[in-house]
Amino acid sequence: MTDLIFSLADWLLWLGALPAAAGIAYLTWLTLFSARISRPLALKGPQPFFDIVVPSHNEEEGIGRTVKNLLALNWPADKFRVLVIADNCSDQTADKARDAGATVIERFDEKLRGKGYALARAFDASNADGKAQAVVVVDADTVVSSNLLQAFASRLENGALAAQAHYGVANPEASWRTRLMAIALGMFHKVRSTGRERLGLSCGLRGNGMCFHHRLLSEVPHDAFSVVEDLEYGIRLGLAGHRVHYAAEAEVLGEMVSGEKASRSQRTRWEGGRKAIRQQHGLSLFLQAVERKDTVLFDLGMDVWTPPLSTLALWAVVTTLVGAILFFVDGRAMSLHLGQAMCMGLALHVFRGWAVSGTGMKGLGTLALAPVYVGWKVLLKIKGQTAPPKEWVRTQREAQGDKPQQQ
Repeated sequence: MTDLIFSLADWLLWLGALPAAAGIAYLTWLTLFSARISRPLALKGPQPFFDIVVPSHNEEEGIGRTVKNLLALNWPADKFRVLVIADNCSDQTADKARDAGATVIERFDEKLRGKGYALARAFDASNADGKAQAVVVVDADTVVSSNLLQAFASRLENGALAAQAHYGVANPEASWRTRLMAIALGMFHKVRSTGRERLGLSCGLRGNGMCFHHRLLSEVPHDAFSVVEDLEYGIRLGLAGHRVHYAAEAEVLGEMVSGEKASRSQRTRWEGGRKAIRQQHGLSLFLQAVERKDTVLFDLGMDVWTPPLSTLALWAVVTTLVGAILFFVDGRAMSLHLGQAMCMGLALHVFRGWAVSGTGMKGLGTLALAPVYVGWKVLLKIKGQTAPPKEWVRTQREAQGDKPQQQ
């Protein structure tokens, strides 16, 4: 009887850990294909005109810096413009953006609020104007590399209709949280995106540093209005038969919050939004991937269904520890072996993320604080703070300390 109980416990643990093991196997697979991608050939044809769209909500303190950074891009001045969409602003965002040299659209709508609506308004204005062949989305707290438009232009010339630059952290030294975030984005944005690009998949959209050809926006309108509008629209592109190309040589660096309160709010929104998208699209992506024999859709399904890294780490550790107990008590090793494989795959992914994050030895030391971060994430889940907002919730900026934000 005791033997049967231990055997059943081993099997149940093994079966319970399988979803997390599948997610780790997926990340390990992408990690193995994350070697640096060669840059495309230099632009041969005419230079396209870009509208750089900056969706903004009460960003008066930093919008001028962002606009000036964008106007200094290494691209002919008559081949792009900076288009700031000041959405439901109650401060001087519009005036500051104009003073810095941007074209400004002010939008006020008490019911339809949020980044998705701001983008849709800006895209419509760009299309109606008729000057731009493509639009680029850059967040209002962002510094971009000077080759951003060159990278996108080369992708467009080679047939891409959607592209994503690397999205990293502008202030990794602000705190251990931002340094850990730099490593996390190294995994999530660089390692995974590079692997997906090398495999001919869609690298996904990150909300910042995105590029869309107007022909694509006409075919697949940007009707994405959730808090994770980038993930939502990326899935719609995949369902329409388009993949997002990864422009690895260009980057957009966003300011990340270092305080616990603001970080908690930000993570709650992101994960709540992803959960909603998973419930809406998760199963259908796999079903349509099988029906169409489409690897891009299958990968998008895996991306949506793969749990956060903290959840995967928790499953890997628990499976290993409980499996070890079962092994030493009764010699059952099935769940132990699975847990060990999960830990090794996860370690490979994490250390690859650190290697491409640029945080150096200090970042490696910060990884020792990862268990604290995982515990914090688990606590958020226990508290159930996962409901995504339905409108603009502006993340607190570093320079503003603990001042409350206008919504």
